[in-house]
Amino acid sequence: PPFSPRSPSNGSSRNLSVDEMYLSDTGGQYLDGTTDITRTVHWGVPTPLQKEAYTRVLMGNIDLSRLVFPPNTAGGTVESFARRALWDIGLNYGHGTGHGIGNFLSVHEWPVGFQSNNVPLAAGMFTSIEPGYYRDGEFGIRIEDVALVVEAQTKEKPFLTFEVVSLVPYDRNLIDLSLLSPEQIRYLNTYYETIRARVGPELQRQRLEEEYRWLQRNTEP
Repeated sequence: PPFSPRSPSNGSSRNLSVDEMYLSDTGGQYLDGTTDITRTVHWGVPTPLQKEAYTRVLMGNIDLSRLVFPPNTAGGTVESFARRALWDIGLNYGHGTGHGIGNFLSVHEWPVGFQSNNVPLAAGMFTSIEPGYYRDGEFGIRIEDVALVVEAQTKEKPFLTFEVVSLVPYDRNLIDLSLLSPEQIRYLNTYYETIRARVGPELQRQRLEEEYRWLQRNTEP
């Protein structure tokens, strides 16, 4: 029947293994904000294609996140920055690059986003940035962050950029560093420093030692 919850059964269940990719789309609504964060992980040895595709999705996420653009720029004007690294080798994804995120409203909040019919980007808007890549029957990749549109530190005001506010490390096992530019690596290291500074003390405050050690390992430069 339509809309019936899926429950595991002997016919459809299967064992998980370390030899494949997992895409985890997570989120929640809290008193002080809404989260929508996707990470893709591989606990074994990824194939060269999986590693390159993941790295290029990450490059697109970084390229759009660190973009500086004029005020009143439409999201549709800049969304190809999230696709360019994939386009370079003839890959693409068939969904939108991001959607507005409401507080006490919808996780997918109209009218902010990167489609042609969304409103121009302005400081104070929250949007997701979520490029991906999918190979039918084999694996799927998506890297989704929540970003706030903020004023950029440029000589001429008031240009805009994004501040990524979701603080979750990316899977080091899937990153091919040789594909990244020095600017992209710098961006990653700054992001990891921010995660350590903001999340680390909270894990220590809650005495979550194992989780704190995991965070330190996964945010090394």
